[in-house]
Amino acid sequence: MLFWIIIAIAVLVAVYAIAVFNRLVRLRQMANEGWSGIDVQLKRRSDLVPNLVEAVKGYAAHERAVLDEVTALRGAARAVPEDDVASRAKAESALSAGLGKLIALAEAYPDLKASGNFLDLQKQLSALEDDLQMARRYYNGAVRNLNIEVQSFPSSLIAGACGFAMRDFFELADAGERNAPQVQFNPAPT
Repeated sequence: MLFWIIIAIAVLVAVYAIAVFNRLVRLRQMANEGWSGIDVQLKRRSDLVPNLVEAVKGYAAHERAVLDEVTALRGAARAVPEDDVASRAKAESALSAGLGKLIALAEAYPDLKASGNFLDLQKQLSALEDDLQMARRYYNGAVRNLNIEVQSFPSSLIAGACGFAMRDFFELADAGERNAPQVQFNPAPT
């Protein structure tokens, strides 16, 4: 009789361990999916930067420092390894600030503000920032759920034994950078 009780307990422990392991795998995959969503939006934004720089360059050629800064920030953001979430967030925050300067620069050039190409690029940037914010929320939610499971007892025992680790959130370092670059759609009167 004792033998069967020991077998039943061992089976229950094994079933529980399998269930926890599968839950950890699911949460890890959701975090991977969330990061992939952020990565796609960041690449789309990065691809938009050269078009914005070119649109501004024709009107504000003497504002070379801002144009060079945004181009350099784009390169720096692309150079960060994909799996380095904290460094990537920092680089993307700097790029967001640079894009804000670029958009603000347009305010000094009424012809640029009225340019259909520039207005279209501003709309694309605004939509991308909204998509990026949604992707960031999804990723951070998935990471939160994974981190809770990795830290909670007794699932932490299985997580540690199977190599599951905590993930970094995709956070912006400066509170002022949490806002998307201000984009205004005020074409010049005709």
